[in-house]
Order: sequence, then C-alpha cells, then structure tokens
Amino acid sequence: MPAKISIVIPTLNAETALQQCLEALMEGLSEGLIRELIISDGGSNDATMQHAEAAGAKIVTGPASRGGQLQRGCAAARGDWILVLHADTVLSRGWATVVNDHINNSEQGAYFRLKFRASGLGALWVAGWANLRSQVFSLPYGDQGLLVRRADYEGAGGYPDQPLMEDVALVRALPPLVGLSVKATTSADRYQRAGWVRRGARNLWTLLRYFAGVSPEKLAQAYRR
Repeated sequence: MPAKISIVIPTLNAETALQQCLEALMEGLSEGLIRELIISDGGSNDATMQHAEAAGAKIVTGPASRGGQLQRGCAAARGDWILVLHADTVLSRGWATVVNDHINNSEQGAYFRLKFRASGLGALWVAGWANLRSQVFSLPYGDQGLLVRRADYEGAGGYPDQPLMEDVALVRALPPLVGLSVKATTSADRYQRAGWVRRGARNLWTLLRYFAGVSPEKLAQAYRR
C-alpha cells in the first residue's frame, strides 16, 4: 500500500528556511507516511531549487502567488491526505507518530499548534491568540500547517488563486478541523520587524476586512505597504 501523505510546500527564495523544514520531515519517511514531497515554487533565484531537488521533491513552478502556488502544488498531489506547510515552518519531533495515529483513526482535517522562533510576551501573545482562534472558531492560518484528506480538499474547491487569505478561504469551506499536539514553529521575522502588537493588530484588521467583503487583491496591496 502506498504511503498516504503528499506534502506541499510553497516557496520563493526560501533556501535557509526550507532546509530546516525538510530536515524535520525526515521522520515521516521512516514512519512510511510520506508518498511524495511537492515544492511549488514562484520563481526562486537562490538555492531553493537545489534543496528541493536534493530532497527528491516533485517541483511545480508558476507565478509567485501563495494561493496560486498552493493550488498548483495540491493539484499535483496523489496521496490520500495532503499536508500543507510553509517553507519556514518546522514541525516538532514526534510529529509523524501523532499524524500517523490521526489519519489511521479519523477522517477529520487537522492543524498544528503555532509557536514562534522567538521569546518574550509578544511571541506568546500572538501564538496564544492564533491557537485560541483555531480552537474556538476552527480557523487556523497557513503557518500552522494543514492536514486534510484530498477528497475533502477537492470537495471544498481547493485553494483559490488569490494573493492573500487563501488559507482562510479554504478552511472556511472545509468541515471543522481538529488541533493536533504537534508544534509548528515558524519564523518571527515579520513580527519582529513590524512589532508584535502592530503586526498582530494589522493581521486581525485584515481578517475583519476580508470577512466584510474587501477583495484579496485590495487587502494584499494594503498588507504589503
């Protein structure tokens, strides 16, 4: 029986982060979980592709757009389950055992617990809010990872090709998700540059505007300023 999980990672000049992400995934091979690794690249000009090729990844290329890259990557997936990760996300040790237990005993989609590669109250506050939002509203973001049956992914219409909020759009179309006891540790660079409170408030404001009907394209323009 083939392994059940296709891992999909969108990349754009992610050489340093990707290497750490891939190293953490190695235990999934020994568990017999990983059927394929798919790197959906948006035009990297650093060593990202060399790392992907060295890991034996299937490489999908196209214009740089998180939604479009994820859409193309998941379209190439052949596993019964799809595990979507950001290139700067590192799963905690033991993740393969937890995920294996989950997919053998449940058909429910899942996400991981967010943690930042940073210390201090800001990191704890933002991660705590993200984990609470996920648990109460079943609304995890992409940096927490997404584990979902391919049939459910396709039934929900997949990722929309949009520049922002592609993860929210998909999660809202899926059946309710469950949190797993695996930490997804991600980069804190954007928060440290902008400030934890300022960046966190900006993200919340962007989410509220999206729910109010503002287009992802308009939100992306404001988000990048």
